[in-house]
Amino acid sequence: MQITDVRVRKIAKEGKMKAIVSITLDDEFVVHDIKVIEGEKGLFIAMPSKKATDGEYRDIAHPINSAARENIQRIILESYEKALEEPEEAE
Repeated sequence: MQITDVRVRKIAKEGKMKAIVSITLDDEFVVHDIKVIEGEKGLFIAMPSKKATDGEYRDIAHPINSAARENIQRIILESYEKALEEPEEAE
């Protein structure tokens, strides 16, 4: 499985959430709404989730093992850092 595309939407307002990311896997499958979050130990990603009936948030899509999570996080954070260097688009 290869990440073949990463789309970063930077968040302009103040707060811990810095970007929303979509990744494409093998040019065939897309995962939207991955969050880039500034934590106490630096940036990390949070997979898309929804609120369950018990009030807990549960991931909708997520890597099965830590190696896959680390690979996805590395690629997303590298893309986020590149996006920070790009000029803001006028709306």
